Amino acid sequence: MDLHLRGKGVLITGASKGIGAAAAEAFAEEGCNVHIAARSAEAMKALAERLRSSHQVNVTAHPTDLRKQEDLQRLARDTKGIDILVNNAGDIPGGALDKVNEATWRHAWELKVFGYINLTRLVFADMQARGHGVIINDIGAAGERFDYDYIAGSVGNAALMAFTKSLGGRSLHFGVRVVGINPGPVQTDRIISLMKTRAKTQFGDENRYGELMKNFPQGRAAKPREIADMMAFLASDRSGYTSGCIVTIDGASSR
Repeated sequence: MDLHLRGKGVLITGASKGIGAAAAEAFAEEGCNVHIAARSAEAMKALAERLRSSHQVNVTAHPTDLRKQEDLQRLARDTKGIDILVNNAGDIPGGALDKVNEATWRHAWELKVFGYINLTRLVFADMQARGHGVIINDIGAAGERFDYDYIAGSVGNAALMAFTKSLGGRSLHFGVRVVGINPGPVQTDRIISLMKTRAKTQFGDENRYGELMKNFPQGRAAKPREIADMMAFLASDRSGYTSGCIVTIDGASSR
């Protein structure tokens, strides 16, 4: 299926690894001009070189601390005119209320919750002025399947779901679509870290995290590319009447 994305400009945050890197690959395959942003300059450099070589597209790396407003403003200026924004960065830790103190909670939300909102504020204004654009928020199924042992993530994800639906519920009137994706567990370093935290709480041994993953649908987490391919489809005109909604990809475990 031709997604008609060739020549489009896309910015992907948190793109040094995991879902973000898979998204960069998916959009590069479609012929997009790709901008990737994260703190890890070396990881992004390697990814950018590989994508340029494999897909003959322009790939620009933007070393950025997405918690800093000045960095967000610079990133928005340097990528002005993009057609697609994928908000993906995040590292909210696992843990129950008594395990996540205020400083840790605020630090996590500065990246995923306020980072998404503040970058969207900047990019949406430019897209609205031009009359077109797509914003995709990679959120997480914990926002709809509330988790005692991932309380900061569940609450933050629920807030981003509301943000996506609120903005996307009116944005198409200005030619801009805003959508979200709620992945369940995905095969990334992050899921290993979260499962180890949970195994330590449940079993007293973080090395038993594999026992928890056996309970996933098909006995596995989703592949990053399975999430990235949905991002590419939602960004395309094949999904041109989609806005203000969340697509859940979790093997139906939230049902």
